[in-house]
Amino acid sequence: MRTAPLTVQARQDALDALRRTDERDGELDVLVIGGGVTGAGIALDAVTRGLSTGIVEAQDWASGTSSRSSKLVHGGLRYLQMLDFHLVREALTERDLLITRLAPHLVKPVSFLYPLENRVWERAYVGAGVALYDTLASVSGGRRRAMPIHRHLTRKGMERLFPDLRHDAAVGAVRYWDASVDDARLVETLVRTAVSYGAHAASRTQLVRLHTTSGGAVTGAELVDLETGEHFDVRARNVINATGVWTEKTEALAETEGGLRVLASKGIHIVVPRKRIEGNTGLILQTEKSVLFIIPWSRYWVIGTTDTPYEQDLTHPVATSADIDYVIEHANQVLARPISREDVIGTWAGLRPLLQPGTKEGTSSAKVSREHTVASPTPGLTVIAGGKLTTYRVMAKDAVDFAIGSRATTLPSITDDVPLVGAEGLRVVQRQARAIAARYGWDRPRMDHLLHRYGSLLHELTDMIDERPELAEPLRNAPAYIGAEVLYAVTHEGALHLDDVLMHRTRLNYEQADKGVGALEEIADLIGPVLGWDDATREREIAAYRARAAAEDAAAAEADDESAERVRLAAEDITPLLPVGGEVDPGTKPGSPSGRGTAAPYGT
Repeated sequence: MRTAPLTVQARQDALDALRRTDERDGELDVLVIGGGVTGAGIALDAVTRGLSTGIVEAQDWASGTSSRSSKLVHGGLRYLQMLDFHLVREALTERDLLITRLAPHLVKPVSFLYPLENRVWERAYVGAGVALYDTLASVSGGRRRAMPIHRHLTRKGMERLFPDLRHDAAVGAVRYWDASVDDARLVETLVRTAVSYGAHAASRTQLVRLHTTSGGAVTGAELVDLETGEHFDVRARNVINATGVWTEKTEALAETEGGLRVLASKGIHIVVPRKRIEGNTGLILQTEKSVLFIIPWSRYWVIGTTDTPYEQDLTHPVATSADIDYVIEHANQVLARPISREDVIGTWAGLRPLLQPGTKEGTSSAKVSREHTVASPTPGLTVIAGGKLTTYRVMAKDAVDFAIGSRATTLPSITDDVPLVGAEGLRVVQRQARAIAARYGWDRPRMDHLLHRYGSLLHELTDMIDERPELAEPLRNAPAYIGAEVLYAVTHEGALHLDDVLMHRTRLNYEQADKGVGALEEIADLIGPVLGWDDATREREIAAYRARAAAEDAAAAEADDESAERVRLAAEDITPLLPVGGEVDPGTKPGSPSGRGTAAPYGT
């Protein structure tokens, strides 16, 4: 397979291909609306079946829920309490598939301690549950085990692994394994893999209307290129709505009463420097509202999440002061050295799309699973909602199966055997790592960082560095990243704006206390020439990101969602979404009809 770069020209080529579908016999087999993990997975599933496929996203890839999760790939230990063995086994199968075959460079094992407060009954109860969790993983898919078996720890063993766990917080623990992933990079990698197999992918491309016949069947869509303002039509045999918390707003464009009901729930996370908490493993804690994870990353800890109803702006949810205090308070219940607001260097908030029972009246057909549902409000339109990051591939398979009907028997999904770009040849590059590091002057942590992000595609960065050796050096004000990574974001990964680079190609927006503002000038100098910026555009991009960062910081000082929304929306988007069907309120996504619909949450 030729690995296709996501460039400005590649986006233009995709838009041209989408325009040509309006010609005779040019219609797509599948048009996917929504560039999160589900939509990207659907595009890959469809194109690898041999279907002509297009995918569009109104903002940047993974700009919604799919870049704001807990960044875990897991079976869902809590579902065992509900005796939902099938769901847990399905998720564990997908977890192990990602870590062993599909994306071993992106998905990495991470261990957690489940603290125990009772030596006898709780150890027996939790131990039995985790043992079953491991057993279900062992029988999932018939492959070799991807994770170590769980272990019981005494208090002393627990404290060796996590010295900052309060001595009286637990009498011991069970250590078990799941996995972590950079969710935004997973989405970008899925999109790039789909494009490499022939899909047409365009970000910053907004749905504004669904075309229908006199009988109500969907035959295509009207899209607008938000970079130029140009409107154009696309014809497709099947349109698949994978827009998460915007599901109801998108399906309403078909002017049908049928479809799915989705509500939004907000979950937030805080980021604390790794040195602030002494520990070598993660923690999982039960709270009165949700599960709280303390998750180790290379340079910091991610702590969350919350689970609260959300009725505000769907595009820019933020962590409020009350949210942050809640997470800190619950983490401090088990930490020997309590953390404070001063320790928090970053936050993010995401919306979980919570699928409501049943379908709307008028829905012609539906397939319901425990976690997600696929439905058809009207012929030609398929809607999928629910699910979680870990099972994106199963959701994608179900959506395409449903959309193409009987053709699925002769064109079955093969994505369980299609590695994502960067996975093929990974073991070879890992064996070459020491020589590569020596050649470019990188230490072991730097090399691990690059392999984790790029896998076998690392050679594409080193090719750039061979032409411009200065790209091997760290950014002056964001030393976790080298110059080549920033440039690669626009030459290979589809970034069009500073926002895209700092939010989704790197993690600077929440990894540094200044949200990466100190590195803006250097980053703009690297990407501006490639994107064709003049001085005015460069200054506008820098000013827009500065305003965003300031608005997010100010919103985090507000006590409630309504106040935080008002402060956050004071900063305008670099590529504003168009109102559709009249003026749009703050909770409306591009391509939505007027009037507020219900919102929803994100699950990892």
